[in-house]
Amino acid sequence: MPVQVGGSKVAESRARVELSPTAVADKGCASSKKIRRRRQKASAAPSRSPMQRLFDTSREVFSASSPGFVPPPDAVARLSGILNDLKPHDVGVDSSMPYFKHADSKVPPQVTYLHFYDCPKFSFGIFCLPKSAIIPLHNHPGMTVFSKILFGSMHLKSYDWANSPPENHDIALENSDGARLAKVNTDAVFDASSETVVLYPENGGNLHCFTALTPCAVLDVLGPPYNRADGRDCAYYDESPYLIGGDEQYSWLKEVPTTFEMKGIQMPRKFSVSA
Repeated sequence: MPVQVGGSKVAESRARVELSPTAVADKGCASSKKIRRRRQKASAAPSRSPMQRLFDTSREVFSASSPGFVPPPDAVARLSGILNDLKPHDVGVDSSMPYFKHADSKVPPQVTYLHFYDCPKFSFGIFCLPKSAIIPLHNHPGMTVFSKILFGSMHLKSYDWANSPPENHDIALENSDGARLAKVNTDAVFDASSETVVLYPENGGNLHCFTALTPCAVLDVLGPPYNRADGRDCAYYDESPYLIGGDEQYSWLKEVPTTFEMKGIQMPRKFSVSA
């Protein structure tokens, strides 16, 4: 969902040089001192913050990002591993923050997006949902998206466009009013113990919606980002179940206008990353 926020090589001498025992000892001491200095420098070097590691890994994974890009399996596993290890305090969020409160029962809970970074290749940030907040069913055109719940629990329902009719059903994949047939990919509850969910341009649940069962925070890394000028705008959908029996589930999804809006907030400088 878019949110408004070198040197020359020196030849070695062929002459044989005899070193005295003292010179050898001095040379050994000098080498030991160099090793110690290197170790001291290495230990003194600041370690990367979890968010910096996330940024560096995301930049590598999405270095070739373009519409329809799918990272190789080892890259997906590497970035998912980084996300799986993240804790709320690593990114500066906790459930006591006002973004997770909902004081006015007369209006729907507002979703807040905490923005960390974006570029033409990828972006990442955190969706903050108070209890009962909903991010409506929407798509991710040409994108690969990594989602990790940092705390709380939510219901996730996702679809992929159907490539063929259900078995023994002779129907078109698009009906007269413009609705398209989609197959359910995921319909389950996730929480902070759940591993990173990854969706792809053509599968993995590219269309999804979130419903917060408790206050919850979800970190998303996606690439390439939404870009209306490039034809990657966010579309929203209504769903009408198509009953076929058995375990498989299908629905007709029709693109609809939406009034859904999120509040975008730039994260504090202490949680920024170095590009």
